[in-house]
Amino acid sequence: MIRTLIVDDVGLAREAIRIRLQDNKDFDVVGEAATAPEALNLIRKLEPDLIFLDVEMPGLDAFQLLDGLQEGRTPEVIFVTAHDQYAVQAFNSSALHFLLKPIDDSQFEEAIRRARDEIAESKGEAESESADSEIARVDQEKPRYWSRLVIKDHDRFILLKTDDVHWIGAATNYAEVHAGTRTYLLRMPISDLEGKLDPRRFARISRSTIVGIEQVEEIKPLWHGDFEVFLKDGTALRMSRRYRDRLLSHT
Repeated sequence: MIRTLIVDDVGLAREAIRIRLQDNKDFDVVGEAATAPEALNLIRKLEPDLIFLDVEMPGLDAFQLLDGLQEGRTPEVIFVTAHDQYAVQAFNSSALHFLLKPIDDSQFEEAIRRARDEIAESKGEAESESADSEIARVDQEKPRYWSRLVIKDHDRFILLKTDDVHWIGAATNYAEVHAGTRTYLLRMPISDLEGKLDPRRFARISRSTIVGIEQVEEIKPLWHGDFEVFLKDGTALRMSRRYRDRLLSHT
């Protein structure tokens, strides 16, 4: 269940969101707030996964509210407002989505779809990090990263230098390795392969994509918080906002 908090100083606006969410059984509305101070208390008490947050409220606005949250786990935010001039500021605050009043049905569905994906990814990542921490506690050896990938190609094996890899995509239980104009299938899930690659040279940019950092030519922000990554060979890849720091820290 996605624990959801609705924050808006207009009761009818809160009700409109609550009614829309009734058809989505995986969203659980755990609380509502009409002011920023009330919302802050509920966020600390209820620890929601997601907030539908009105931008303009008496006293503190939405951005001041978010600034008041303590560091650590923060919920995903879908901004709701009648004023589109807040879109850039919402993007800079890492908003999950931005809905204009009156809310369009298709945009609402897009917002909750993104919420499902991002929250599921976040929870999965947290579980993975917990497991990784336990492994690290048991095995204190310094990790060794692969300099070559051994790829079976029909009746032969190819030793592909990781320096030659441009990007890697997920293909079910395989990793699709792109090196120049060639593409190879490596029998290994991308999540396992990530741990074998030097994080100083490769960065995960989405659940299904890893890029060679030296291959990145340009990073273009998209309005809803994701990015488009262009490689030197012209390839365009989508980067999730959740992974952007992994790549941007190298630029």
